[in-house]
Amino acid sequence: MNSSIFREYDIRGLHPQDLTPDTVRRIAMAFGSVLKERGLKRISVGGDVRLHTNEIKAGFIAGVNATGIDVIDIGIITSPLCYFSAFHLDIDGFAMITASHNPKEYNGLKLGIGKTTIFGADIVDIKERAARLVLGSHGEAVGAGAVASGAGKVESRDITEDYIKYLESKFKLSKRIKLVLDPANATGALFAKKVYERIGAEVIAINDTVDGRFPNHHPDPTIWENVVELSEKVKATGAAIGIGLDGDSDRIGVIDEKGALIPGDLLTLIYAKDILEKDKGAKIIYEVKSSMALEQEITKAGGRPIMWKVGHSLLKKKMSEEKAPLAGEVSGHIFFADRYFGYDDAIYAGCRILEILDKTGKATSALLEGVPKYFNTPEIRCECKDDEEKFRIAQKAIEYYSKTAKVIDIDGVRILFTDGWGLVRASNTQPSLVTRFEGTTQKRCDEIRESILGKLQEFGEIKIGSSH
Repeated sequence: MNSSIFREYDIRGLHPQDLTPDTVRRIAMAFGSVLKERGLKRISVGGDVRLHTNEIKAGFIAGVNATGIDVIDIGIITSPLCYFSAFHLDIDGFAMITASHNPKEYNGLKLGIGKTTIFGADIVDIKERAARLVLGSHGEAVGAGAVASGAGKVESRDITEDYIKYLESKFKLSKRIKLVLDPANATGALFAKKVYERIGAEVIAINDTVDGRFPNHHPDPTIWENVVELSEKVKATGAAIGIGLDGDSDRIGVIDEKGALIPGDLLTLIYAKDILEKDKGAKIIYEVKSSMALEQEITKAGGRPIMWKVGHSLLKKKMSEEKAPLAGEVSGHIFFADRYFGYDDAIYAGCRILEILDKTGKATSALLEGVPKYFNTPEIRCECKDDEEKFRIAQKAIEYYSKTAKVIDIDGVRILFTDGWGLVRASNTQPSLVTRFEGTTQKRCDEIRESILGKLQEFGEIKIGSSH
């Protein structure tokens, strides 16, 4: 079993070399045993549109059943619909077979207990249990690594229409807003168009047929090269907005009427300002890669900005602890506890921005009028030879800059200057450092970038990658 498939927030690897039938069954039996030990009995299982998802899903369900856990198979769906099942069905947890925005060769699992995904130590526990397992010729657990056993049942249930009706009950546009939708041939192609039409939008859809090979472009709408077609279509049709969805529809990319991609942190700001109109003093959670404009504008709007660690599970947990109505990531994960369940749902986020356009009567680009224009880099990854070196260099950066500058060290180190900032943090998933830089001018942004990357090269051997 390749232990590197176990990430901070989920399990993800190549199919079939990493996610072999044996590995999938081990993971399923380990997860089922955890559920059994906690006195839990039933979960939902769904999957995305990748060509190998059904095979993995069937193997996973069989493995969970073998520990005595019952399963409701909710079919091929979006990740947010899988999360929705935790609130809609009488279940104790869930599993989503997906590799999110990764290339078509990848797949994986997002596991949940109760109403939220597990991460960190719980993922490590699943990894260690799965590694100890010894399976017999019929897939049964034998020897010292034996786990819970039983004969769980399976039933199938389609809750898609329940989800659509739920969203329809929450939104109704007063006028038909023209929208271009690009679900990237992924899970959003299943029903996102129907959702937006049902709440009153005029929808022009592109790449709207399900194809797990993602033939038209990579399913990540936060990267410019993946939304060029969407941008051109918005401009050509005179649409008010473009909405792109990622592979499992938990991350959103928004194009304004001029064809520009709105970064995820500034998209978070748009939602924050809307919420703060009725909820002054509310806490807004955002992550360390976000623009300094976010903190400034949330404060200006009467909110309480809280910077936190990168990662959807970490942000959801912080959001719950702080009782915040909203959290957002640069990567397009937007979490709403305001009028929703507190998880990231790109289709729901699309409904919210359509509602804002309807309510304000503004153009999409005008929603950011008055926000300071700063200059920043995309995320830049610096490859290290291994995880040990990654953590060593990251620690050196924290120690050095803590003595020479003002820093925020909640996740790596964010080095603060009067006219910009730089971030250095160890990746949660790869042997690399994640960096990002921002300045009040392009010149200053470039200076900060060169200075910090140069210092990292003094701390250890790194290979500076391309921006993305």
